[in-house]
Amino acid sequence: MRAIQPLTALALGLLPLLVEQTPALGHGKGLYATEAEAQERAAEIGCASVHENNGRWMPCADERELHRQLRKQ
Repeated sequence: MRAIQPLTALALGLLPLLVEQTPALGHGKGLYATEAEAQERAAEIGCASVHENNGRWMPCADERELHRQLRKQ
């Protein structure tokens, strides 16, 4: 089966589906615009703190802890 090219996917309105299914891009789901949003998610998954990553916020003290907590889910 041939992969759909990104531009074709965009034209078909399928790009959001491709983003959700692409593991490399899945990391973007854990980024939040505000510290408060990341703190809320941190509490949901069992982390006590948040950290900044390239101007965005992520749950847990670092990515290692984040992934550890997500594997427990």
